[in-house]
Amino acid sequence: MSNSNNNNNGDMTQKGREALERFKMESANELGINLKEGYNGDLTSREAGSIGGNMVKKMIDSYKKQ
Repeated sequence: MSNSNNNNNGDMTQKGREALERFKMESANELGINLKEGYNGDLTSREAGSIGGNMVKKMIDSYKKQ
């Protein structure tokens, strides 16, 4: 069976990727973590986790305000 719906909900749009990248950079900046464009393999696990955690916290806060 083929799916006639060509919209793949698993694919992010380019706009979505760019928005998440800006959000990530903003969160890192707020935490004082220096992110570069592209590869950031020199980050510690703690730094990377802090960025992701901060992003989630901000998303939850934003949802609660709606």
